[in-house]
Amino acid sequence: MLEMRQFCECCGKNLAPDSAEALICSFECTFCADCARSVLDGVCPNCGGDLMKRPSRAGQSLAGNPASTERIVKENGCLPMELTV
Repeated sequence: MLEMRQFCECCGKNLAPDSAEALICSFECTFCADCARSVLDGVCPNCGGDLMKRPSRAGQSLAGNPASTERIVKENGCLPMELTV
């Protein structure tokens, strides 16, 4: 089951469980659409995987399986994968 992380790892923007602005890689690294597009060019800076639209969770599904409250945000923002290697 997805953790549904609620924050962009680059800028810290809040991303609600039903947000259409949340993108994830296969490891559930989570980024807002702005950072994914303008900073990361659609590639996860942690693993190099594609960033895809995260499925949403709402209603009873969210009540029974709440989103993660852990805040994972890079201290200095993030850089595209090729610049971090």
